[in-house]
Amino acid sequence: MEKNYGKFYENYGEMFIVRHKNSVSRASGRGLCGIDKWFVANGLNKSCRIILVFSQIFCIFADNMKIGVFCSANQQIDHDFFELTKALGQWIAQEGHTLVYGGVNCGLMECVAKAVHESGGRVIGIIPEIVAKEGRISQYVDVEILCDNLNDRKQLMMDQSDAFIALPGGIGTLDELFTMAASATMDFHDKKVILYNMKGFWDGLVVMLDDLHTKKVTRKQWRNYIQVVSSFDEITSLLAQG
Repeated sequence: MEKNYGKFYENYGEMFIVRHKNSVSRASGRGLCGIDKWFVANGLNKSCRIILVFSQIFCIFADNMKIGVFCSANQQIDHDFFELTKALGQWIAQEGHTLVYGGVNCGLMECVAKAVHESGGRVIGIIPEIVAKEGRISQYVDVEILCDNLNDRKQLMMDQSDAFIALPGGIGTLDELFTMAASATMDFHDKKVILYNMKGFWDGLVVMLDDLHTKKVTRKQWRNYIQVVSSFDEITSLLAQG
């Protein structure tokens, strides 16, 4: 990443804060990668952080698929969920894919990032600044992309991921899942949205969605936009379809 990226960024207006693991002191310019040096040279460093157009960083880390994963940041959940999440992360890395996730250092979020990282894969964390201020960024994140809020995080993940997988999670995971699915119903994207129903975790949600369809409050069949799977093999089969 020592090439001059200036030409990529100088004409963009919408920017997000990015921190690279190989940057040491952005204020002084010591230990900076090529992108950081360009920004420092042009006076665009701010509070020892670099402003960067997010789209190019995703292109750099996009050999195969960029898989967005939504999941719980809670540690006190079924141990089997961690084992299944670890297997998913290992597969992502082994297939040369990149993980795109929320960057937090606990629960299934930390589990999937660690599995990808330790298996030789790449991890992009899209992180609201409040999470960074609380010191909750995972050490397994290769590129940290800081954003203002959860809406920014969802938009970044929607734009830059090639597919989405929702693992067991709570309100935040549901928010992300439904945002991706609702956007698909309005043709904002045509990417796969996969609900990984580990050990029947999402059975109640599936029943609720079927009930909403029966009551005709959903204009379209929700299963066309959220693909429910119960096994790891089903996930790999769906993603292999492109």
